[in-house]
Amino acid sequence: MRRPAGLRTIPGMIRGKSARKAERPQKRQAEPAKKGVIAVTPPSFRRERALIKRGIWPVAGCDEAGRGPLAGPVVAAAVILDPDRIPRGIDDSKRLTQEQREELFEKICATSSFAVAYASPARIDRDNILRASLWALARAVAALPEAPRHVFVDGRDRLATSCDCEAVIGGDGLVKSIAAASIIAKVTRDRLMCALARDCPGYGFESHKGYAVPEHLEALDRLGPSVHHRSFFAPVVAAREKHFPSPVPQDLFSLQSQTAVEVSVSI
Repeated sequence: MRRPAGLRTIPGMIRGKSARKAERPQKRQAEPAKKGVIAVTPPSFRRERALIKRGIWPVAGCDEAGRGPLAGPVVAAAVILDPDRIPRGIDDSKRLTQEQREELFEKICATSSFAVAYASPARIDRDNILRASLWALARAVAALPEAPRHVFVDGRDRLATSCDCEAVIGGDGLVKSIAAASIIAKVTRDRLMCALARDCPGYGFESHKGYAVPEHLEALDRLGPSVHHRSFFAPVVAAREKHFPSPVPQDLFSLQSQTAVEVSVSI
């Protein structure tokens, strides 16, 4: 049988390969990687238990709230958790909602030993924010009903305590006692700022708790600083200069000239 002219034939072997190649399923294009959720491990009681096994007890954790705001005090808390009655859900206060913090605050207060100390805006102005915070933390440890034999503190700086003190960077997310202290400090300070809002209306302390949010900066620029503001924080300085400008001091030359004129007239 003759094939139609102009129709080219494909050898069987090649034709077979082409057919098999056509039958192969096409590879799917790689899908973009889905964004995964990073699992955050909650703080543990491991370090405290290690000390208990060595016969070291009580063990306290301490943390502060309020280093960054423009107004209000720094609040420090120290907590000694009862190993047999640790409330569930304790975590770094920044990872919790307000409702969770309030609930855990009540549970921690009911089952643990704790103490709270404050560093006022006046002390912050005098000592600077770091020294005032460390002072308040040491005061909270000293105020505990039972003196601890070991203290964990959040951050880089150790405290001037009568017992061993261990600084743990990111401790509020690692050590359960520190996390408990962060909750006590945060809830206490939030409640205090709501009370200050009633004393100084117009600044919005009840909502932003003294932090430098636009609402607070606008009120500070409009009303000027209150007695609860930290004098040497830059936005407070700018607002004070606007509302209470300091008189321009005379230079030494002008003072000398004025004195000379007064003397010549008296003669």
